[in-house]
Amino acid sequence: MAYNFSPFKKQIEDIKEWLSSEFSLLRTGRATPTLLDNIMVESYGNKTPIKHIANITIEGPKSLKISPWDNSQVKDIETAIAASNIGVSTAPDSSGVRVIFPDLTEERRKLLVKLVGEKMEDARVSVRKEREKIMDELSDGKKDGSISEDEFSKAKEDLQKLVDEANSSLKSMAEKKEAEVMEV
Repeated sequence: MAYNFSPFKKQIEDIKEWLSSEFSLLRTGRATPTLLDNIMVESYGNKTPIKHIANITIEGPKSLKISPWDNSQVKDIETAIAASNIGVSTAPDSSGVRVIFPDLTEERRKLLVKLVGEKMEDARVSVRKEREKIMDELSDGKKDGSISEDEFSKAKEDLQKLVDEANSSLKSMAEKKEAEVMEV
């Protein structure tokens, strides 16, 4: 009986998706609407994501245009962006808010690279935890006799291959993001 690694593979994919979403929130000098995803605006008494109350378009490599459906919310959007402290400046105009992304300094780039490394390490720790869960299951199966010594060895080998592949994939994601951050 071969061990079923499907749940483990699903967990690995979830970890990769999490890391990808974390990386998308890091500002790399280019204007991208995903940087505004976590900013909540006070709208009619509720906290609402910007994308739910306005259109967000890319105007150029360094600016976004936020066009609220209700122009009375321009000030609230501007306040929410300022409070988010993501290092952008805003300029209100007749039809909404322009978000301007300043050039990244060398110091900020190094800080972002460090953040990329931290996020990747968090993902690797998650992979390690999942590996430990599987190893515990395999050990328990070996102890109670439901898994033979050969099956245990084979499953352990297969698990390590999957972990190595996952770590390699996470590393390449981090290297790609680091290169993007350091790009001038």
